[in-house]
Amino acid sequence: MTPIDDIIENFALLDQWDDRYRYVIELGKTLPPLPEADHVEANKVQGCSSQVWLVTVKEPGGAGGPVLRFQGDSDAHIVRGLVAILFALYSGRTAKDILDIDALTIFDRLGLRENLTPQRSNGLRSMVERIRSEARAALAPAV
Repeated sequence: MTPIDDIIENFALLDQWDDRYRYVIELGKTLPPLPEADHVEANKVQGCSSQVWLVTVKEPGGAGGPVLRFQGDSDAHIVRGLVAILFALYSGRTAKDILDIDALTIFDRLGLRENLTPQRSNGLRSMVERIRSEARAALAPAV
């Protein structure tokens, strides 16, 4: 997975939206394949016009709560790239750290949200909310 700092740096080098669009698609190609068994309704992100699946793996952590790792897929190339960027931001971090990250501000800084269709922008918000929801659930005391 490409580190988020590298992604931000690469975006700064790309002036044209077409170049950024191609880069996002290339990032999506770096996602490991999601097993077909994980392409189920329970893993689908609601609110996306494309199909998006998200799987969360929780690992023991320290004071910041469990470490969350994400796996995912989409049936749309550009959305798969957005998933890759979200994973670069969030995967491998503690639940507390995830809640402290404002992904939408970073997407604005990259100039991505202004070039997304309203449906894709809504889908992006849905993916971020799903990840944040997983982090909140991981921090909730066991009942």
